[in-house]
Amino acid sequence: MRIEEAAPFPYEFGIKNAALVLIDMQRDFIEPGGFGETLGNDVTLLEAIVPATRAALQAWREVGGLVVHTREAHKPDLSDCPPAKRNRGNPALRIGDEGPMGRILVAGEPGNQIIDALAPIEGEIVIDKPGKGAFYATGLHELLQARGITHLLFGGVTTEVCVQTSMREANDRGYDCLLLEDCTESYFPAFKIATLDMVRAQGGIVGWTAPSTALLAALRGGQ
Repeated sequence: MRIEEAAPFPYEFGIKNAALVLIDMQRDFIEPGGFGETLGNDVTLLEAIVPATRAALQAWREVGGLVVHTREAHKPDLSDCPPAKRNRGNPALRIGDEGPMGRILVAGEPGNQIIDALAPIEGEIVIDKPGKGAFYATGLHELLQARGITHLLFGGVTTEVCVQTSMREANDRGYDCLLLEDCTESYFPAFKIATLDMVRAQGGIVGWTAPSTALLAALRGGQ
């Protein structure tokens, strides 16, 4: 398949060798009352990408593509959360504290779950990651290699932090990566714009970007 509208040039992939990776579409980041909002962020910015992300996810499922969901999640005893991460920014609520949706960024808590609109289904990979990147301390690379995956299409939040980190990790491991522009967002819109520019700069130094409509067109054309 070929996404003609990708930048800096068309992106080609095969469904059997590609995965859609949705980064941290969790209640604590996206829904009102979650951890993101307690930090003073406008979560409606992130909520706005849900329809496009859901459409891309559904189309990907219909063609039988592999889906990977990630959650930023720590063990209940916080043994995988360095103090420097927990204390950074001196927030009123820290990782592991009791928040509006349970303990913040702790595996199994209500706020740590993926939002209902994008909930994983049977057969999809769900990765709990203790860091910003999807590959750090997760075994994701081995799971993808076992399935012959060479291309990764990304969506999720936030663009400049966990999404970009995951793309750069993937790039270093040899994957060809594309970021779906309207399926990712930041609490700081300027940061998203800057990240998209960085990803596709210098001939795609990190990867490609494209609107989700271009992916949908490619999937329809490949059937």
